[in-house]
Amino acid sequence: MFAPEKIARFARGACFMSVAAALVCSAAVRAAPLTVTHWGDGMYGVPFAVAMEKGFFKEEGVDVSGFITSEGGGTTVRNAMASEIPYGEVALPAAISAVKQGVDLTIVHGGVQSLADLVWVEKKDGTITGIQQMKGKTIGYSSPKSTTDTIVTIALDRAGLTGQVQRKPVGSSSGMLTSLQQGAVDVAYMTEPSYSAKKDQLRIAFRSTDIVPNETQTVGIVRTDYLKAHPEVIKGIIKARRKAVQYLVAHRDESAQMVAKQYKMDPAVASSAVNNVLDSDPKYWSEGSFDRKGMDEVLKGLILVKAIPDGAFDWSKIVDESLLPADLQTKK
Repeated sequence: MFAPEKIARFARGACFMSVAAALVCSAAVRAAPLTVTHWGDGMYGVPFAVAMEKGFFKEEGVDVSGFITSEGGGTTVRNAMASEIPYGEVALPAAISAVKQGVDLTIVHGGVQSLADLVWVEKKDGTITGIQQMKGKTIGYSSPKSTTDTIVTIALDRAGLTGQVQRKPVGSSSGMLTSLQQGAVDVAYMTEPSYSAKKDQLRIAFRSTDIVPNETQTVGIVRTDYLKAHPEVIKGIIKARRKAVQYLVAHRDESAQMVAKQYKMDPAVASSAVNNVLDSDPKYWSEGSFDRKGMDEVLKGLILVKAIPDGAFDWSKIVDESLLPADLQTKK
């Protein structure tokens, strides 16, 4: 038998240990938001919506409270780097630009690796059926050095139409629609799910995938110091996102309902957008692996629009595959 004073000391110690453990555990599981570019109005966040609804983040030990978003570009990168969990799925050009500006980040997984969500539209009574018919016409893109600017530049270059098509920045999707309706442009960009919401008023002139079959749009990034300190958190996010991609490909209709709920969107629009993207490219969402050719296409485009100088770019300095499940890592 223990003496009463020993029992008391043990109880006090056990109580202290329990309180300490509780504090540690509460800090470890405290809910925090994740950063996702164009959350709520783009297709990039769809796997995160499904993962949230299915509880995949919690299954992997990451308590996600919601999502931080922006209109993309450098703002999304800055939001990610300043967050409690300094992770984000961001545009690859924005990640490259941040690295060149000295931001210490690491690319840890592939995101959207296709342009299946980006279509080029005209008014309902239009007759254009391919980019070759754009000679002498005007095409609208969002803003200089943007993804749409890059794709237009690559497309016209490949079609031999450089200098033969007028290019015009038209801003956001609402500005694009105004420009199209007023005849300021003949064809303009549109992304899902905006196209599905307006498709009764428009027709597709051509698709970006007709011109550039593979181009990585987004990647997962994390602030390098956080990655070194908390690799298990990032692994959990990657695994949860992968589960979501696999689920939404296998269960389109149910996943679309989850997206509609998370995005506060008409379920019919969400369903149309998910189906349009996956019908165009079943591998639109990467499970996490990298498409190196698609990433190199982005570099070529950035050089074409003079967003970055020409020259070699060493992916190995900023890409870390070690957080990916073994079957997604590059075979060496």
